[in-house]
Amino acid sequence: MELDEQLSDLGIDPSVPSVARMYDYYLGGKDNYASDREAADRVLAAMPYVLEFTRANREFLSRAVTMLAERGVRQFLDIGSGLPTRENTHQVAQRVAPDARVVYVDNDPIVLVHGRALLADGSRTTVLQADVLDPDAIMEHPEVRERFDFSEPIAVLMLAILHFVADDARPAEIVARLREPLAPGSHLVISHGFLGERDADKEGDVRDQYGRTGAGDIIPRTREELLGFFAGTEVLPPGLVPVSDWRPDAGFFEPDMSRTGFLGGVGRIH
Repeated sequence: MELDEQLSDLGIDPSVPSVARMYDYYLGGKDNYASDREAADRVLAAMPYVLEFTRANREFLSRAVTMLAERGVRQFLDIGSGLPTRENTHQVAQRVAPDARVVYVDNDPIVLVHGRALLADGSRTTVLQADVLDPDAIMEHPEVRERFDFSEPIAVLMLAILHFVADDARPAEIVARLREPLAPGSHLVISHGFLGERDADKEGDVRDQYGRTGAGDIIPRTREELLGFFAGTEVLPPGLVPVSDWRPDAGFFEPDMSRTGFLGGVGRIH
């Protein structure tokens, strides 16, 4: 079946911007439509450096997954994974540890179509459709339970996804439910939109564009709020910092918290 036919069967309307396809556009991908490019371009008009920190977020993923694989983690649950592009989680993890297992989760059906086509021959990697708003359904999903050994460490990745979860959906409780069944030695890897100090006047323009997507509004949060997502974990050095500054071998430094972008961190469960 042709891709366009599959998308039509899934009820995907190319005229409605998709967060996953907008992110693909930011990363230089080609799996996007005119509606996605138009919405993304309006975001870029308000904040031209969105490209910079979106790509920095991808590099943060690569550094964090590499570190965890080098430390022995062999199971990676990537929630809100988006469309497959360069340096995907399975590519990074399996470069270090060929036996690493990866499950991608996204609620956008287009991710399921593209991901399964990409991963058709990958016995250690799969993609499933589920929603971060229902963490129990993710953790109890048959494919997750089949592929992962919950008595061993699992790295749960939530990159650039929690800022689409409204406060009334209790994002901290969602993270806690995802953390609850994890064995000691597991990790949370989180990045989240952060407004900083210099772009309060641009917030409305950016949130308006994301409000037109299927994911809905984007909600920047303070660093203190984001640290709450790591409750019950030890936040590894260099802490919760701009993703461009996150490096596991970084010494002490004072991060520039005035910058708009993504904050990222890794928390270890004891």
